[in-house]
Amino acid sequence: MTKTAVIIGAGPAGLTAAYELLTHTDIHPLILEKDSMVGGLSRTVNFSGNRMDIGGHRFFTKSHEVQHLWDTIMPRASAPAMDDRILQRECELDPAGVDPEKEDAVFLNRQRVSRILYLHKFFDYPVSLNPTTIRNLGLFRMTGMGFSYLHSCFHKRKEVTLEDFMINRFGKKLYQTFFEGYTEKVWGKSPKNLSADWGSQRIKGISIGAVLKDFFQRAFHLQPKEVQTSLIERFSYPKYGPGEFYECLQGEVLRLGGEIRMNAETIGFKGTADKNLTHVLYKERDGKVKEIKADYILSSMPVKDLACALPEGWISREAGRIAHDLPYRDFMTAGLLVDRLELENRTHHKTLNHIIPDCWIYIQEPDVKIGRLQIFNNWSPYLVKDPMHTVWIGLEYFCQEGDHLWSMEDDEFLSFAEKELQKIHVIRKGAVKESHVVRMQKAYPAYYGSYKDFPLLQKELDTIHNLYCIGRNGQHRYNNMDHSMLTAMEAVKLIRENQTDKTSLWKVNTEKDYQEINAEGEKNSEK
Repeated sequence: MTKTAVIIGAGPAGLTAAYELLTHTDIHPLILEKDSMVGGLSRTVNFSGNRMDIGGHRFFTKSHEVQHLWDTIMPRASAPAMDDRILQRECELDPAGVDPEKEDAVFLNRQRVSRILYLHKFFDYPVSLNPTTIRNLGLFRMTGMGFSYLHSCFHKRKEVTLEDFMINRFGKKLYQTFFEGYTEKVWGKSPKNLSADWGSQRIKGISIGAVLKDFFQRAFHLQPKEVQTSLIERFSYPKYGPGEFYECLQGEVLRLGGEIRMNAETIGFKGTADKNLTHVLYKERDGKVKEIKADYILSSMPVKDLACALPEGWISREAGRIAHDLPYRDFMTAGLLVDRLELENRTHHKTLNHIIPDCWIYIQEPDVKIGRLQIFNNWSPYLVKDPMHTVWIGLEYFCQEGDHLWSMEDDEFLSFAEKELQKIHVIRKGAVKESHVVRMQKAYPAYYGSYKDFPLLQKELDTIHNLYCIGRNGQHRYNNMDHSMLTAMEAVKLIRENQTDKTSLWKVNTEKDYQEINAEGEKNSEK
């Protein structure tokens, strides 16, 4: 009899898990997705022909497995995108690919330009050592930062908090200038109150040392042995945004015989006394509750909700408290269609209508709440209905469900966002033609509060024999998109090999960890 794996969530992890089960096992995957569209945080929202990438998603990975999946599902461009063609910009093309002017399902090759707006001036992101940075900060301030960095090299802090982590890598003055205020804007807490785990997860190899190394490699035209994710210059990007890729992956899952039930919110589980889950309960849009038999459960739902839905007594009261108190940051994006931006393009990058070339801008101005500004025209000209005459931008706000920002009516929030851009001279009054709001709950698992006790919860979840936690929310980790996909691949591998130890599943949060897992697996297979 064919076994069934119920997969909770049709985001990057859930869809990847279904695809891996279909291509590497004879297990039938059934996805339950509480929303009406796939992709999770990586979805693309279409508003009147203008498409929003919620959060900004570069398709760049060091994982051969993830890259192979991307290449299998969607071909690369064999001809320039519309803006590259008009401007005669160089881009990487694949002769075996397809023409984006003729086909929709295609990866474009795009240039990464990300900068920081601070003191009404642009700085490179990540902060780089160049004449612009020196000129904007001034020689006196730069000298102070240099001595501060040298001090941090010889007086390393014990890395308990995120502040410790950042000062060790950037020096106290640079940290206070570019990281302290912005981090508090994003997380709602001072870096003094955040775990150093956040830095090891998201910043990884980036430091002043990495910036200096990158500077000299560029100056002397040296090829780096390894590229840090935050320093990449080019990346792949679906013609119509990240959601297009996951819609294509959805189609492939269905073609191979998988099943996806939309508007199906998981609300509970049934199981046996020996901690094997047997059924998943879910609620449809009309309120009807149904159940489905399951041999395996792969969950990308928030751990907070998963723990609450488990049969009573399956985790201890303490583990339940940890799950209940796990913190998250929510996310709001205001999409504004404007006739033009007031920011001048003073770079060497050619753009349509000479708009600034950034994919997104980190807004570190202290007098506004906006965290980042996306310029969708630069991610892909096909995201914009009329890229020759309008600029489609996304204003990203980090908030808490129920707080003042989250509770605003749509019109009130859009007016507030518009005024913030006017305040920092990004747009003029009357520039907005149309606007739209997207809210995302639990977009960012946070590393404070009860997260310090998460290992206990993780240990107890692993005692449920046929439960596998995957993805960003499934593991409560601020994963990149490719790492979320890797957790799904690792879960399917454990199921396929009938492995009961799930340690490797929780280690898939950095390329290094995953390479070590694979290396160990190869050694064992040789034996």
